[in-house]
Amino acid sequence: HYLNMSGWDEGGIFFSDQGAGGEEDEQTVTRSNAHRVFSDFLRNFREFSSDGPTLYRDQLDFEPPPKTLKVSLDDLKSHNKELEEVLRTNPAEYLPLLELAAGEVLASLRSKKPLEHEDESPAHDIQVLLSSTEMPSSIRSLSSEGISKLVVLSGIVIAANKTQSKATHITLMCKTCKNTKIVTCKPGFGGAMMPRTCDARMNAGAQGEEPCPLDPFTVLPDRSKYVDQQKLKLQELPEDVPIGEMPRNMLLSIDRSLVQRTVPGTRVNLVGIYSIFQQREAGKKAGKAAVAIRQPYIRVVGLEESQDGNVRGNINFTPAEHEEFKAFASQPNVLQEIRNKIAPAIFGADDIKAAVASLLFGGSRKQLPDGVRLRGDVNVLLLGDPSTAKSQILKFVDRTAPIAVYTSGKGSSAAGLTASVIKDSSSGEAFLEGGAMVLADGGVVCIDEFDKMRPEDRVAIHEAMEQQTISIAKAGITTVLNSRTAVMAAANPPSGRYDDMKSAADNIDLQTTILSRFDLIFIVKDERSWDKDVKLAKHVLGVHRDASEEAANSRSRGLREAQEGAGPGEEHVFNLKRYIQYCRARVIPRLTERAAEALGREYVKIREEQRQRNHARSNTEAPNPVPITVRQLEAIIRVSESLAKMAMQSEATEAHVAEALRLFNISTIDASRAGITDAILTEDQRNELLHTEAVIKRYLPVGGSISERHLVDTVLKTGVNEYAVRRAMLGMSQRGELEFRNERRKVTRRL
Repeated sequence: HYLNMSGWDEGGIFFSDQGAGGEEDEQTVTRSNAHRVFSDFLRNFREFSSDGPTLYRDQLDFEPPPKTLKVSLDDLKSHNKELEEVLRTNPAEYLPLLELAAGEVLASLRSKKPLEHEDESPAHDIQVLLSSTEMPSSIRSLSSEGISKLVVLSGIVIAANKTQSKATHITLMCKTCKNTKIVTCKPGFGGAMMPRTCDARMNAGAQGEEPCPLDPFTVLPDRSKYVDQQKLKLQELPEDVPIGEMPRNMLLSIDRSLVQRTVPGTRVNLVGIYSIFQQREAGKKAGKAAVAIRQPYIRVVGLEESQDGNVRGNINFTPAEHEEFKAFASQPNVLQEIRNKIAPAIFGADDIKAAVASLLFGGSRKQLPDGVRLRGDVNVLLLGDPSTAKSQILKFVDRTAPIAVYTSGKGSSAAGLTASVIKDSSSGEAFLEGGAMVLADGGVVCIDEFDKMRPEDRVAIHEAMEQQTISIAKAGITTVLNSRTAVMAAANPPSGRYDDMKSAADNIDLQTTILSRFDLIFIVKDERSWDKDVKLAKHVLGVHRDASEEAANSRSRGLREAQEGAGPGEEHVFNLKRYIQYCRARVIPRLTERAAEALGREYVKIREEQRQRNHARSNTEAPNPVPITVRQLEAIIRVSESLAKMAMQSEATEAHVAEALRLFNISTIDASRAGITDAILTEDQRNELLHTEAVIKRYLPVGGSISERHLVDTVLKTGVNEYAVRRAMLGMSQRGELEFRNERRKVTRRL
């Protein structure tokens, strides 16, 4: 007789039916009682009250019969607390009993009569999916004490393997006597124990027959039973990772109805069994794994994903928070109050802070009847001089947004921002792993040094910024990932500083295709003014002095109080983060008719001004790098909705549209008008430019190269001023006659 016993390391609890005694009877009675209580729970549990509807019985009584049943652990606890505790501590043994009971209840409902025998096999296989309302724990908190117990986790799926077939029952056949035997496989990554001897001829020697040899069985794959199984990789949420540490990963095993439902980038809450398995290494190290070392994984028995990108993070608000946020939103100057909380350590830049507030709160995402999605996230670009607090503003957004990913342009590739295809080291098959814009789904991506990105990497985020999806067609994998993110970018002009003597096209060295996707574009200049410098110096010195005093006071109060009590800045950031979550989860404003009419008139007026500027533009002047298109009209709508959302208003009024137009005019419109243009040159200046261009062509033949400094010095010796030389070289480069190389240190003539 073969005993189906297993080792301690399979991630489940199993029992042997050998021997007869009180322990076995007690175990059987316990399992039988659990089976009966599970059936009673599914049949008779009523929602809300004793007279309410039978929740789970109604879910099962459908045509066609359901394949899954969602069971809340809280409902089971209210019905039978002891059984819920047993299910939590020993799920591998009692969860199959719950599925068996669900199948029996379904069979009795369909036949409209009770089953004659309790142990009668059900006609339908039901997968029970567990759910829980308790706060999810982090991957870091899992320890060996939780092995084989139920755990509740939250995280983001970063990789998904292909679906495989996992055997549940294996059919074996003896090669000698052709006797067949069915062996049950353990769920998850567990296998099956192959019997060493054949039961049919155990007593063959006494009857004169030759007994079967050792290991006589061979597997019959066609007669075995299988279920679908898929491996996922779960990573900690970016906002939960401690600063300076790498995010932890955990392997997930999902089966049956859960497969092929989750794509990389999806944030999930799951209930699973914390299990272990022995990892087999391929190649030279195969078979050399340590005997007592096991790898942990989660066998998922319940999975819920967040559908709406606006609602992320902890959205359970206390009554005190409800009252506080409603009182805050009812203030007449709520917009100014929010702007004062945006980066309080940075002096001035009130309009940029207003744009950052619009980005954090966001507009309203819309789904059209034909399935087209219109983005509600606001994208902001800061372009200008160094030492103007651009990176500090990005860091503030990274700390304040409920979901945020911070990256630098020079250290980011197209695959790192969107998604990459990774080969599994053990199986060799390819699977997807999401990048920064997938991980920040429903939040903000902060990209510093945006101008240092390679052009081909920058093109990769075009689709993510407007359609808010990332399409992948690599290594046989074709899929679409969600990337519902706002983009906050900071960049420097090509020469390092913003040069007012150059045109907008030369200062903004980015393609029109990427600029049109930014709703608000700010030119940040380091203006030299006596009054402003005095105020700025006083503010910076005050910030440093206050920070030093606060640190000294914290040390004097002792380490314990310093850890318990947060400073004023941190307190503001925390409250603002919760308020942003509250508004994004509960407020979806829409434009009123009068506001829409006013916005339409202003947009037509802006387009007409742009058309007149294009007509007045000379042939030598480069086209405007910041176009005014329908995308900019949608941008003003989004900013108007975000302003209404800050005040928790369901309608965006004319006042909100007027403020959005003011922000748009001082940002994007001013950026398109910045710098000098050929249209304002006098006739004498134009003749001087033409003469200077002729001198440059005389000294630099077609195809020749020379250092920029040497060319300028050579032309200056002919009596031309340096401004005319620089302006002539700029015009020739815009027409494609000159090309700058090596960061503008070398000049090559092309035409």
